[in-house]
Amino acid sequence: MINHALQHLLLENLTTATLLLDARLRLQYMNPAAEMLLAVSGQRSHGQFISELFTESAEALSALRQAVELAHPFTKREAVLTSATGQSLTVDYAVTPIPTRSETMLLLEVHPRDRLLRITKEEAQLSTQETTKLLVRGLAHEIKNPLGGIRGAAQLLARELADAHLTDYTEVIIEEADRLRNLVDRMLGSNKLPSLSMTNVHEVLEYVASLIEAESQGGVTLVRDYDPSIPELCLDREQMIQAVLNIVRNAMQALAGHTDLGIGRITLRTRTLRQFTIGHVRHRLVARIEIIDNGPGIPPELQNTLFYPMVSGRPDGTGLGLAITQNIISQHQGLIECESHPGHTAFSIFLPLESGANPA
Repeated sequence: MINHALQHLLLENLTTATLLLDARLRLQYMNPAAEMLLAVSGQRSHGQFISELFTESAEALSALRQAVELAHPFTKREAVLTSATGQSLTVDYAVTPIPTRSETMLLLEVHPRDRLLRITKEEAQLSTQETTKLLVRGLAHEIKNPLGGIRGAAQLLARELADAHLTDYTEVIIEEADRLRNLVDRMLGSNKLPSLSMTNVHEVLEYVASLIEAESQGGVTLVRDYDPSIPELCLDREQMIQAVLNIVRNAMQALAGHTDLGIGRITLRTRTLRQFTIGHVRHRLVARIEIIDNGPGIPPELQNTLFYPMVSGRPDGTGLGLAITQNIISQHQGLIECESHPGHTAFSIFLPLESGANPA
């Protein structure tokens, strides 16, 4: 027979979030996995009503009450819970009634789906990013070689021309060859390794904000919503400024083209998240930087290819800004995501608080 102490030890070490509710749907026990998932203390939450821990819907609450009354177990897939901290969680959970001498209790086993969904999405994103890099490098090699020949031939031709006015044409050839070479270099991204130092992320955001306020000349309202408790991060200040600036400039340009929306607003928001997964690594604590605008939104057909080079929603756009931003965030072991619909576009940058950049 397994004794009580060993049973408790097994529960405490389960990776599945487990909660025990009484007949009134008040918490009697939660294991450490549940504490980490919901970002609450089991000891402090003891006796709290289930809706004080997380909320789902009135129907879900009714289903829990029916499970108590009828002693009927059920399972729900991909339920969206909102934790007490305001974080949205996608989970599968199973509810098992446990009859006791005095009442019927409920055992909840909660399996987070966010981590699996995020890993799948990131793997696809990283795979396409690597494929794109290989394609761009191959294309760059094929373009830069003949460009060098064209430029060299134009220089030789300029020396042989007797009429000085004709050199204007060779200068155009040289300038256009240089422009194309610079464009290709920008597509490839910077080869410079990150220069890491402890940096206040809000100082980075304030620097970007000052640039945008000067460029917009009051045409855009900037809203700051900072969490001052975020500690300094180990990152490359100049590269992070470039990454954030690319996103904020895109937002400003999107707002400028749609005066029918009223006053354009860009919100810079920072928060910390607990137990957040980036790639295959689950980080205890990450910083989230959000750039949110109330513009027209990103066209649905562009959202899946948003971070590809040369993809742009503007006729005069190069489509390199977001590709460069993603590369910078990846070098810092971070993640960038986008959610967009008319009236709301949010870019979220996630950076681990316990580690710095990876120059790989």
